[in-house]
Amino acid sequence: MNPIHTELAGGRWQTFSLAMQLANVGSEVGRALKAKEKCDEQQLQRCLDRALELLDFTIADPKHRKRLRELCRLREVICDYFFGENTFHSTPPLLENYFIYFAIAARQ
Repeated sequence: MNPIHTELAGGRWQTFSLAMQLANVGSEVGRALKAKEKCDEQQLQRCLDRALELLDFTIADPKHRKRLRELCRLREVICDYFFGENTFHSTPPLLENYFIYFAIAARQ
């Protein structure tokens, strides 16, 4: 499958800090939440494709080996909320609150 973010797939993503990586994932998740609220299925799918690809790049980043459990669980929670039965009882505010701290850290 061809990556959506070709430049980032080439290794540029690994130059970003974890905070920057997850802030970018969070931006896409935020866009997906807005698309879901508007019932815009096409936009929702595009946002989720981008978010999950970026999260997969983060999971594959060797410097995050010690954080694999959290990163993989995060992927599971996102997929469960948008595609599954929401067994983790996620809500838009919970997802947004998880990512906001990474956005704040990335700006500093």
